[in-house]
Amino acid sequence: MIDSKQCQNKDCTIAREGPSLEMLNRSTGINCRSVQELGLLFAVSRSLENSFDLTDVARPVLRRLQDWMGLERGTVAILNRDTGGLLVSEAIGLPRDLAANEYFKLIEPHLEHVVRKKDAIIVHDLDRWSRESDIPSETIEKLQLRPQTGLICIPLKFADEIIGTLSIERRRNPQTGWEADLRLLSMLASIIAQATKVRQEAAEQIQSLREENDRLHQKIGSGNRPQDMIGSASSMRAVYLQIDQVAPSLTTTLIRGESGTGKELVAKAVHERSKRASKPFVKFNCAALPDSIIESELFGHEKGAFTGALATRKGRFEMAHGGTIFLDEIGDISIATQVKLLRVLQEKEFERVGSQEPRRADVRVIAATSRDLETMMAEGTFREDLYYRLNVFPIYVPPLRERKCDILLLCDFFVEKYADRIGVKAPRISSAAIDLLASYHWPGNVRELENCMERAVIIAKGESIKAHHLPPTLQKKSPREGAVSDTLEDALESLEREMLVDALKETGSNMAEAARRLGMTERKMGLRVKKYGIDRERYK
Repeated sequence: MIDSKQCQNKDCTIAREGPSLEMLNRSTGINCRSVQELGLLFAVSRSLENSFDLTDVARPVLRRLQDWMGLERGTVAILNRDTGGLLVSEAIGLPRDLAANEYFKLIEPHLEHVVRKKDAIIVHDLDRWSRESDIPSETIEKLQLRPQTGLICIPLKFADEIIGTLSIERRRNPQTGWEADLRLLSMLASIIAQATKVRQEAAEQIQSLREENDRLHQKIGSGNRPQDMIGSASSMRAVYLQIDQVAPSLTTTLIRGESGTGKELVAKAVHERSKRASKPFVKFNCAALPDSIIESELFGHEKGAFTGALATRKGRFEMAHGGTIFLDEIGDISIATQVKLLRVLQEKEFERVGSQEPRRADVRVIAATSRDLETMMAEGTFREDLYYRLNVFPIYVPPLRERKCDILLLCDFFVEKYADRIGVKAPRISSAAIDLLASYHWPGNVRELENCMERAVIIAKGESIKAHHLPPTLQKKSPREGAVSDTLEDALESLEREMLVDALKETGSNMAEAARRLGMTERKMGLRVKKYGIDRERYK
């Protein structure tokens, strides 16, 4: 026994159980709207069983409406809960020369009204409304709106929350009117809202997990790394550990390493992690001034102490009272100055030039040098007692050639820094340039690398940094190779290989597309890839 009821067409019966909807359509021979609506709802519900992703649900729904009810255009817009704005997620029926954003500007006032009122609206003649609005005539012409074309906007609601909107645009059907369409769209909007809500919650959860993952990676990667220092090599992690060990104390620290390795950053990190972080951090380069002036700069002078001493002046030690003084290139001071500096370290006392009155200064001393102090002691140019006073807690900063795994990290940092400074987009670094940077011996260490990246950013002008943007000195892998220079043919082949690799990387190893970008045939592209032994699989 089949339980049934009559639809609007007296000759059509809708089965609640038993024969399928298609069978009923064939048996009646009539294209019944009620049966078609149920068929559409059934198909949509089946699609939800396979996927709750909005793309898998919304676009098929719009396509079915386009085929069945003559829908001309349709959109699904999602509400951004942070900004309150609507963003088009799916759209069909737009002309090729009309972007979704232009069409969205036309219907946006109606969508916002739907979100604000939490209720559906019907615009009976969208063409007339658009011509009476402030929308540019060029956009209206692109839309190609026809008379009596209506717009139905439905809110996507989940419980009492507005998630987005569903809108369709089609010509008025005198037989059914807008109310029948409104009823069907309301049911479809409920189904789409469920899919949207699931997708929204899943996206928020994934984003939360990603942020937590990034935070943990950053914490693990940086460890106890000071904010201004970059590097994850084991030798640098040892430096970070030593900084943490010595910073809380008042111990005199000697930072050793080649010029350009970042000794001043280490000194600054020690100060900032100490209890004196809020006090002065005074820097003084002992190699920057002649010996006759260093004493006055360090300890100050009285008025009239020497020619030109027109007023009493405080020295660097007095300026650093309560904080830290950083003495860079300590190995360059004279023996006479070393004696006075030793007194400050031992007794915490000093005298201004031209005065016999002792002064005290509560100062932590951090010194740095790139010179071999042990050899200087053997030669009698550096005092042993001062050496032992300074070398209480030594920190060795490794040269860049001993931490080559940090080169790319440093390059990325400097590229972003100087690209932002000159107001251009940060260029990426090509594979050939990376190989050149990694193979160079870097006698100038991080300072030299920074200068190279600043130059490359200026020359590249926002494009990718290629090997020829780097200084010619980087072509030498070691000092012994300095006399050997590439021929013109070698340089051209190197540039050609770099351009091939860049094209393959940008196209995902698509040979045809890469060949078009380089202005050659796919056959020539293949021959050159084979010639240079380029592994295409790396760039897929």
